[in-house]
Amino acid sequence: MSQQYLTDIRRQKPLIHHITNNVTVNECANITLCMGGLPVMAYAAEEAGQMAGAAGALVLNIGTLSWEQVEAMIIAGKKANELCIPVVLDPVGVGATDLRTESAKKILREVKVTVIKGNRAEISILAGSGGQIKGVESVGEYVDILQTARSLACREDCIVVVTGREDIITDGQKTLLASNGHPLMGSVVGTGCMTASVIGCFLAAGGGCPEAAAAAMAAFGLAGELAARSPVVRGPGTYKMALFDAAYALTQEQLDSGQKIRISE
Repeated sequence: MSQQYLTDIRRQKPLIHHITNNVTVNECANITLCMGGLPVMAYAAEEAGQMAGAAGALVLNIGTLSWEQVEAMIIAGKKANELCIPVVLDPVGVGATDLRTESAKKILREVKVTVIKGNRAEISILAGSGGQIKGVESVGEYVDILQTARSLACREDCIVVVTGREDIITDGQKTLLASNGHPLMGSVVGTGCMTASVIGCFLAAGGGCPEAAAAAMAAFGLAGELAARSPVVRGPGTYKMALFDAAYALTQEQLDSGQKIRISE
């Protein structure tokens, strides 16, 4: 993949509007800035649409949820749709409670999303194939997840990104697999939410295509690999800071040579 997405992000500095999880909002803002985007978090319904209209991408995350927040997400999403601005939905913990499940379904009914990003359980549940969620973590095995992701992508006419040891990126027709990353990423609260922010940056620069989403997964995973090599890393706390540093220092040349992306049969 030779597209210069990272270079374009740093040149364009796209505004990435988040209505997101208040547990990880600081992490999402930081990773957006480190990748080259400009983060903004505007949750009030009175300004959500206006802010979305000024953004390069919109990221919606249901991790800490209220109906008021869902309404703001829908207002922002509809404005983004009007202006052909990419929308990323992170259905955190969908299936764990009725509120989360109903909220994700309502957003999908009323907003045309560009990317749905989730773990194996979240994607399987949204696709109607069932799954197990413990809090916000995926539990169990999902041997048919590739076909499940393709089915959901076709049904919603969007790109589905399934995170894991090997990330799946599919629009239902074309499927890419990205295997960059490091186990320490799982020891830091917020890396899943940060992933959606990075996808937002890459969509803002590259449009709503699977290649841009795959490049985002590779870039964040590669930053995770580089961070793990830092001599300052002693555990999750120092790793988190090294991850931000690695994302900030990541170059297009490093991404071109280090990304591990392949086309699925």
